[in-house]
Amino acid sequence: MSRVLIVDDEPQILRALRINLRARQYEVFTAATAAEALAVAAAHPPDLVILDLGLPDMDGVEVIGGLRGWTAAPIIVLSGRADSTDKVEALDAGADDYVTKPFGVEELLARMRAAARRVGVAEDLPQVRLGDLVVDLAAKRVTMDHDGSLNGDAAPAGTGDVRLTPTEWHLLEVLLRNPGKLLSQRQLLHDVWGPGYDNASGNLRLYMAQLRRKLEPDPARPRWLITEPGMGYRYQPDEDNS
Repeated sequence: MSRVLIVDDEPQILRALRINLRARQYEVFTAATAAEALAVAAAHPPDLVILDLGLPDMDGVEVIGGLRGWTAAPIIVLSGRADSTDKVEALDAGADDYVTKPFGVEELLARMRAAARRVGVAEDLPQVRLGDLVVDLAAKRVTMDHDGSLNGDAAPAGTGDVRLTPTEWHLLEVLLRNPGKLLSQRQLLHDVWGPGYDNASGNLRLYMAQLRRKLEPDPARPRWLITEPGMGYRYQPDEDNS
C-alpha cells in the first residue's frame, strides 16, 4: 500500500496526517469535501482512504457508498462521532474500521497496517496460524502444530483436531478472510445466517464465545477474535503473520 487519500474538513488534521504519512513514504492526497474526495479518488485511485463523516457538503457515509461502487480499497473512518449508531452505519455502508477523534497517530498507523493485511487476500486462503493451531479453511480442519493441550473438550482424546460445527466454520471463515477488518454484527449475521437474522445478536454472541473457547488460549481475554463494543467483531492477526 502506498497511496492514501485523507478526507477531512479540518485543515490541521489534514496537515498533521499528510506530514506523518509522507514521512513514512506514503503518497498522500487530501480532500476537504465529499465532492473533492470522489473526484480525487477517481483521478488517483487510492490504496487506502481515511475519511471523516462530518463533511460540509455530504455525509461521509454517502462517500463510502460512492467509493464502494468501484473500489475495494480499505476505508478507515476517522470521526468525532462516538455514537454506536453512527459507527454501525458506517461499517454497514462498507467502511473497514472506525477510529474516534481525538486519536493517536500510532493507533491510526496500526489500523492502517491491519487494513493492509486484508488487501489481496486470495479467495483460496492459505492456512492461517493461531498460535499453536493451524486453520485450514479448504479442508475445514483445525490442528495443533505440535504437541500441546487444547481448550475444553474441543478435541477427542489422542487427537490434534479441534471440532467445529458448520456454523462455527462459516463464522470463522468470514472473520479470517477479512484480517484486521471490523465487521458489524449486522454484516456477520447476514453473511453467516442469511437475510432475516439482523436481530439475532444472541446467536452471534453464543457462537463467538464457542469459537473463543475452542481456539483462544484464554477465552476471557481473546487474542485473535476481538469484540469492538457497540460495533462488531474483528479477526486481529499477530504482527508476525502480516
